[in-house]
Amino acid sequence: MVDSILNFLESTGIYKLFYEEQADGSMVFNDLWWQSMIMLALSCVLIYLAIGKQFEPLLLLPIAVGMLLTNLPGAGMFHLDFFIAEDVKYAQVLHDGGLLDLLYLGVKLGIYPCLIFIGIGAMTDFSPLISNPKSLLIGAGAQLGVFAAFSFALMTGQFTGNEAAAIGIIGGADGPTAILVTKTLAPPLLGAIAIAAYSYMALIPIIQPPFMRFFTTEAERKIRMTELRKVSRLEKLVFPIMVTTVVGLILPEALTLVGCLMFGNLLNVCGVTERLSKTVQNELMNIVTVFLGISVGATASAENFLRLETLLIIGLGLAAFCVSTCGGLITAKIMCKLTGGKINPLIGSAGVSAVPMAARVAQKEGQKADPGNFLLMHAMGPNVAGVIGSAVAAGVLLSYFG
Repeated sequence: MVDSILNFLESTGIYKLFYEEQADGSMVFNDLWWQSMIMLALSCVLIYLAIGKQFEPLLLLPIAVGMLLTNLPGAGMFHLDFFIAEDVKYAQVLHDGGLLDLLYLGVKLGIYPCLIFIGIGAMTDFSPLISNPKSLLIGAGAQLGVFAAFSFALMTGQFTGNEAAAIGIIGGADGPTAILVTKTLAPPLLGAIAIAAYSYMALIPIIQPPFMRFFTTEAERKIRMTELRKVSRLEKLVFPIMVTTVVGLILPEALTLVGCLMFGNLLNVCGVTERLSKTVQNELMNIVTVFLGISVGATASAENFLRLETLLIIGLGLAAFCVSTCGGLITAKIMCKLTGGKINPLIGSAGVSAVPMAARVAQKEGQKADPGNFLLMHAMGPNVAGVIGSAVAAGVLLSYFG
């Protein structure tokens, strides 16, 4: 009877929080038990931010729950060691892995980010970009933060080239892209990078306005842009096919994301696949978002997350986001000068990939200067250009380091 009680107590999570099993089967006191408590508290904070403050709740909540599950001792739901080896033994994952190990296969194999991009493509209207192709330049300028953060990360001496590339992609302000690059180049950093990327995307209304006001004058913020021309159905059909072809011929490494993005858009604009378009926009996106979030959160275990590198990643991610915002604003400001004041520089901040939040922030700042100014559709051009730009930037990094 006593042995049964002792066996039960030793099987509890409370016991395993303070004692860990050695290779010989003996149990020793775990000096780092407090790290698990910190991670459990952090997961609760993220749950509060997702529910109470509504910071990107569709992804932040699954990430927080994944973090909670992976840090509860003894559950054995996720084993990062299975995936960071150069030669992943998928048979072992299927045989010995927990639930989150199986779900994480969709991240490791690059399935979830690509499916997310199909859904994003179906929900995205590229008409503002097609109507004003110059927006591509702003989207390109807003990728400055990617390469700036990559350089900063290398200069710290704390990260390899692969890890620096994964950190830099935070500046693209695109969660699925950051996840795809990180799972390929630096799997142990996935939890920190994903949390940083989505947290900063949620904080766009706080991060961007100070830079927008610093880089623009009041007169520039009042500039009213002419109405965009109407885009024909033929242009909408040709655009995704053309972009896919051009990117595939120039930068094949970016074709995975760009191809999925344009496939989703083609489903939406072709007019003959309405059921498929609605499915990828709703059911597919919702299912994949849950699987992606909870499996990415599972990588944020105490031993993997509570390191100096994590703080550096969070700081470098913020720097990447700020520099990307500045890059877009500076590009738009230059275009404003070259066009004789026909472009409102505020739309440059929307060159980051966070659709449509960044465009809404540009609209809000524009209306503070002139309540009758409507910049939303003009800002959507750089915004969707940023989606393409971040995917291309990811392709450049993967082609060099992958």
